[in-house]
Amino acid sequence: MSMILFAYVVRVKDGMPLSASTDFEYSAELQECKKHMKIVSKMLEQFPGRGTVKNNQLHIHFTSSQGLAYMTICCSYYPTTMAFCFLEELCMEFVSSIEIAKVPLISRPYAFLEFDSVIQKIKWHYNYSNRPSLKISVTKIQRELKVVPPRQVNLDDILVANGTPNGHLHLYSGSAHSYRLEPISAVGILSVILNIVCGALNLIRGIHLLEHNFQDNHEEMGAVVAFLVPFVLCALQIQLPFTGLDFSCCCGRT
Repeated sequence: MSMILFAYVVRVKDGMPLSASTDFEYSAELQECKKHMKIVSKMLEQFPGRGTVKNNQLHIHFTSSQGLAYMTICCSYYPTTMAFCFLEELCMEFVSSIEIAKVPLISRPYAFLEFDSVIQKIKWHYNYSNRPSLKISVTKIQRELKVVPPRQVNLDDILVANGTPNGHLHLYSGSAHSYRLEPISAVGILSVILNIVCGALNLIRGIHLLEHNFQDNHEEMGAVVAFLVPFVLCALQIQLPFTGLDFSCCCGRT
């Protein structure tokens, strides 16, 4: 079973994704964790260096360098040292394969999508050999993590700062219009009754003219339409007191 599930390379200043690994595994928890990763990626300027976000059975690890951040989603039991060895190697390969000077000029996401094959190769190596390549010194990474432990980023704080407490979208409750249903007023009841009466009269007269129209070779079709259209408008007006909207300015009675 894979322990490194996803890898992501982003620009620190705005979270612009530059490259990512191809998905070969799918689970609701992984998809949710990827959403959290994208939120974190847009806040990386607040968390320089190394950091970890614990998310139930999956952890997000990240490290930043030269305006770039390398992020990964791993199983919770995957050793932290190995996760940061993976990110260190990812960083080395990315920096050696692209021109860093171009990164600030990138205007479209996944501009280095071809790096995906390199990510897949490194990810496969870590998942199935369970050891870093010879380029990475595990002892060096362990020493660095001991001297400066990864910052433990609280997921709830991240979600609240992003306006998504408890993982749910925050509904803005400022000065927006309220659509709470309220009891219909006496004026509203009167409006409904008048619209029903007017609509019924227009319908009756329209049907009556329609019957004669068939007998008179369609000479009064315009008059039929003139009564049926107000009937439709009256029908629409009937529901307005219940919604709190008012279109009376554009729906005059006949």
